[in-house]
Amino acid sequence: MPEGHTLHRLARLHQRRFGRAPVRVGSPQGRFVDGAAAVDGRILRKSHAWGKHLFHEYDGGNTVHVHLGLYGTFTEFPAADVDDIPDPVGQVRMRMIGAEYGTDLRGPTVCEVIAKAEIADVIARLGPDPLRPDADPAPAWARITKSRRPIGALLMDQSIIAGIGNVYRNELLYRHRIDPFRPGIQIGADEFDAMWTDLVALMKVGVRRGKIVVVRPEDDHGAPSYREGRPRTYVYRRAGDPCRVCSTPIRTVELEGRNVFWCPHCQS
Repeated sequence: MPEGHTLHRLARLHQRRFGRAPVRVGSPQGRFVDGAAAVDGRILRKSHAWGKHLFHEYDGGNTVHVHLGLYGTFTEFPAADVDDIPDPVGQVRMRMIGAEYGTDLRGPTVCEVIAKAEIADVIARLGPDPLRPDADPAPAWARITKSRRPIGALLMDQSIIAGIGNVYRNELLYRHRIDPFRPGIQIGADEFDAMWTDLVALMKVGVRRGKIVVVRPEDDHGAPSYREGRPRTYVYRRAGDPCRVCSTPIRTVELEGRNVFWCPHCQS
């Protein structure tokens, strides 16, 4: 599932490509016909993200709300020459076409039109987003410090902090030498503050570079990444491989439906 930095990159890209101009919106797949018609030809006033949720606010008060989920993706194509616009391929839920670019949305968990006032209802269900300049971590800390759930589970709870996915969760805990199974009530205020500050910085790098970069330069060597083209990680998807710092084999188990990875020595 795309993590928060991906949605913020998309929001910025869509603002550049389609913002402040009329946009043609359709649904080749047919599952978003009414929603597309509600915004087709309208001016896209603002594109922005909160956690893993993307919002396109159109002139007239309607907003397209997208959550990519596990399989959702946007693909872009040139649209300056109307004769060269490609036919939709596959199950395209929503197609947007501007003056120079177009984009196709496939496989989202959510693609709906809501009133502008309903944006607040979506956001009310989410925790603070580290990538938003007005983010206040206090509500997240208040919930963590009262919870007996493992910190590894709490960090993935979008109602506590919005935008963290499995890579940032595992890597953040490793960088701060915190056992993912330690209860929230045992996390100190200084530890939380340090993690939040680090998370903000890491996710900003993700927005800027389009990649999750978490390994410190002095540790960025040895075994390659878990996937070609991806930066190295400390623990994510490295089960059984030696820790980059202490050489202890990385472990993994399922925690509330998702695999958690950790070094039993560095994070003891």
